[in-house]
Amino acid sequence: MDFEQARFNMIEQQIRPWDVLDTDILDLMFHVKREDFVSEELRTLAFTDKELPLPNGSLMLQPKIEARMVQDLNVQAKDKVLEIGTGSGYVTALLAKLAQHVYSVDIDAKQLERAAGNLKKAHIQNITLLEGNGVSGLLAQAPYDVIFVGGSLPIVPEQLKQQLAIGGRMMIVAGDLPVMRALLVTRIADNDFSSVEMFDTCIARLDKAEAVEPERFAF
Repeated sequence: MDFEQARFNMIEQQIRPWDVLDTDILDLMFHVKREDFVSEELRTLAFTDKELPLPNGSLMLQPKIEARMVQDLNVQAKDKVLEIGTGSGYVTALLAKLAQHVYSVDIDAKQLERAAGNLKKAHIQNITLLEGNGVSGLLAQAPYDVIFVGGSLPIVPEQLKQQLAIGGRMMIVAGDLPVMRALLVTRIADNDFSSVEMFDTCIARLDKAEAVEPERFAF
């Protein structure tokens, strides 16, 4: 398989049409080798427009979703980033290429170990990987300029909002099937947040998402 041609086709046919036009993000998609972040038997599927299974049963996001969410966060070189859900480590690598440092939290120790191996092979060093329930954030290193949530949640957790720096941005997919929305949450001041709907999508739930389930009405 010609991986470089497949990568080019992914960018031109999937990512650009999803309004990912930032040249820095497009360059990243060329240079961070997505096929190195999936299991060997899935390497030829790394550029397809679908979620891919990880060994622990969770899912790797579609390339266009990853690219769009990272682009909309407008990550700067001085930024401190918190990633919730390390997964394969691919988005971790994208964020680390843009930011000063990335703290990434995953609840699955074995998956975290696999991601660490992927990131080492990609020569990504400005990262700290931590095992834990990322729904609660990582208070010890707060506040953050950027928070990326790698799975959907029913609502935006207040504890994550409170870990944003003033001017900090969080990208999160919130809602329930069949309607979920990618939201860009920005902290304007201590108790002032804005929330902008960026696009509609449906992605898998983040592990332990029940920790933030809202009360449901029973009839």
